[in-house]
Formats: sequence, C-alpha cells, structure tokens
Amino acid sequence: MAKTKTKTSVTPLGDRVLIQRTAAEEVSKGGILLPDSAKEKPAQGTVIAVGAGRLNENGERIPMTLKAKDRVLFSSYAGSEIKLDGEDYLVMGEDEVLAVIE
Repeated sequence: MAKTKTKTSVTPLGDRVLIQRTAAEEVSKGGILLPDSAKEKPAQGTVIAVGAGRLNENGERIPMTLKAKDRVLFSSYAGSEIKLDGEDYLVMGEDEVLAVIE
C-alpha cells in the first residue's frame, strides 16, 4: 500500500490566526552571505487561516478583521511555533498582529 502525502487542514479557534513566516534573508544588505545562526527571524508573514472570532459578554461573535492571504507584521516573540506537514507556522491571537501590509 503506497503512502500518499495529505495536506492537513487547520482552522484556528476563536480569535486566533495561523501565519506562515516569510523566509529569512540569505544575504545582508552589504552582500555578505548569512549563516543560519546569524539570520534573524522575520517579523512578518502571510495569514493562512483565521478563526471565527471572539465571543463578547453577550455571547455574540465579534468578526475577525484579518483574512486569509493578508500580509502582516507582528513582534518577534509573538505566537506559538508549530510544525504541520513539514512546514513551520505561528499561531497567535489577532491582537498580537501589529499591522497589515498593503
């Protein structure tokens, strides 16, 4: 029986978002090749999936302002890193996202 690679589907809960971080810079602005240990983790990425939104005190759902495919900025230490199907992602609350890049 052959194994097939399936893509895992993930839907964040509540006001959480799933973000794929952009790739780290390979070369410095001065043209120097950077080893893995010297690369800074980028503080921007692409929203892959969003939750349904937060519930308020009355039980009403507050819609998310982010949507899939938004490019966003976040702080370096925001979110929780996870690995799905060999890819690295971040799961964080919508309030941890600092800005949307137009």
